[in-house]
Parts: sequence; C-alpha cells; structure tokens
Amino acid sequence: MPTADESGKPHERPVLEPIRVLRPRNTDALAALFRELTDLTEDPENAEGYESVPLPTPEARTRELPPVPRIPPVPPAPPARRPGGPGGTGSRRGAVAAGAVLAAALVGFGCALLLPDGDRESAARTLPATPPAATAAPPDDPDGSGTLREGAAGPEVTDLQQRLRRIPNVYDDGATDGRYDTVLTEAVARFQLWYGIRGDESGVYGDDTRRDLESRTG
Repeated sequence: MPTADESGKPHERPVLEPIRVLRPRNTDALAALFRELTDLTEDPENAEGYESVPLPTPEARTRELPPVPRIPPVPPAPPARRPGGPGGTGSRRGAVAAGAVLAAALVGFGCALLLPDGDRESAARTLPATPPAATAAPPDDPDGSGTLREGAAGPEVTDLQQRLRRIPNVYDDGATDGRYDTVLTEAVARFQLWYGIRGDESGVYGDDTRRDLESRTG
C-alpha cells in the first residue's frame, strides 16, 4: 500500500498493483501420510487401517535340498575279440580242424598196421594210377594243313617242283630232287607275286598257292 510522506504530502509515485497472487500449498494430506507412516513404524500394532503380517523366519524361507544319490561308475566295456585272434572263433575252428586231421591220420595209420602184407599189396594195386598228362596238339598251320615250307622233303615237294617248271620263267631248269631249299622258296614267292596270290605267306606252299598252281598245271 502507498504510504504518506512525513511532511503530510500525498505520495506522487504510481500505485503498484499485484500481478500474481501466491497462496500456501495444502500439505495437510502429505503431513497426515507422514504421520501414519511414523505411527506405523513406532507402534505397528496400534496403526489404524493396517494389518500386521508376521514375517517368515529364515528357517521357513530356506530349506535344505535332499542329498544327491551317488551314481556308481560304469565299468569299461571289454575289448572285442577278433575272429582270428587268440580265443576267437577262428582259432577254435582251426584247432578243431587240426584235431580232426590228426585223428584221421592216426586212424589210417592204425588200419594200415592191422592189415596183413597181402592186403597191403592189393590195396596198393587198387589205387588209381595218375592219368598221363595229355600232350598238347600242335597248332594248326595258318596256311593250311598240307603246307610245305623251306626244309620240307618228300614226294609232295617233288610234285611242287614239277608243276612250277611248267610255269614260264618261274622255275626254269629247276631241280626235282624232292627238297624244299632256298631256290624253291624263291620260285614259290615269285609265283605268288606274279599271279597275285595273297592267302599264304611269301615263299610258303599253302592251300591258296596249291589251288592256284594245280588249276594252272592241270
């Protein structure tokens, strides 16, 4: 509020009007809440509006777990036996087979001792003889069964010489002694070359050369 000057003159400054009105905050509810909490802390049995709940004891909150049963250790598995190893099936079978062979040999030896000398000789004679090995048949000549070549001799060679002498300029004045020599081999090769005979080896009197020569000499 404006105040009068001591000299009794009115104040000439402008009057200040309040811009904002402040009032104290109502803290009764907050104060009441603090009081209740205080009363509850100091005397929880006489607190109004609250129920006293007993706290659980440590023994009730925790309990001992049952002991873990002890598991016995598992024994290791025995090693697998191999079929052919010691104590395996293979060794037992081998022992059985060896025993059977030995027993058969003893029985045969005993029977041989019991037989008289005559029976032994007859038994030895009745044993089947080993068949002789079959001799391998000579391979067939690729030029034919009646093939003549250098080194052969006989009447067939003589007939070949006589026929070749009938062919002009092949075996002129050649020998007819029945021997298949180098001269006759060259004459047969010359005949094959001149007349185009290709079925037989050069210088060899085979089936193809024989047929062609016999057809030309009658």
